[in-house]
Amino acid sequence: MIATALLLMACSGSKTDEGSKSAESTPQSVAGTPKDAAKVYTDAKFDQSKSFIVISKKELRLYVYADINGDTTRIAHFPVCLSRNKGQKEKAGDMRTPESEPGKPFTIKQIQNASDWHHDFGDGRGDILAYGNWFLRLETPFSGIGIHGSTNNENTFPGRDSEGCIRLRDADIITLKENYAYVGMPVIIKAEDQGPLPFEK
Repeated sequence: MIATALLLMACSGSKTDEGSKSAESTPQSVAGTPKDAAKVYTDAKFDQSKSFIVISKKELRLYVYADINGDTTRIAHFPVCLSRNKGQKEKAGDMRTPESEPGKPFTIKQIQNASDWHHDFGDGRGDILAYGNWFLRLETPFSGIGIHGSTNNENTFPGRDSEGCIRLRDADIITLKENYAYVGMPVIIKAEDQGPLPFEK
């Protein structure tokens, strides 16, 4: 697990100004117009148990960070599709992605094979494959929230179209699971307009 001090640093400080330095520009595409692709920043070896995820609603990206030689280092990012409705999740069915509280990241509590999971989105397509190969179930105040693939919904990146979960492209959920994710991994989900965390500047 990540040291308590690192997690507190990662989650402390809420919004920062727009002028803060960022390693990557914010994706400007809308659902159906994918202008962002997964990127690996380094192939350096790192201790997986000291890695964690940051999900930016503002940038529509999932970032993987790890401790490398004492520095919090960006390892990779993946474009995401988040909830249709913006803001903090308040109840089941409100079509919002939950945001973690400062100093209290969510965690991956289960990694499940979802290759044959179906869902009916109520859009006339019926009960269809919908989750890609993996469902990374998160420990949050709400049940059923996770990071998963996007079978039959690959045209929603980056964008806002899910019912509350975090969607990755099918190829990206495989990469995330095989190279980075583990049970117990901390997951920070930032608020809608929250800027860079201290180590992201």
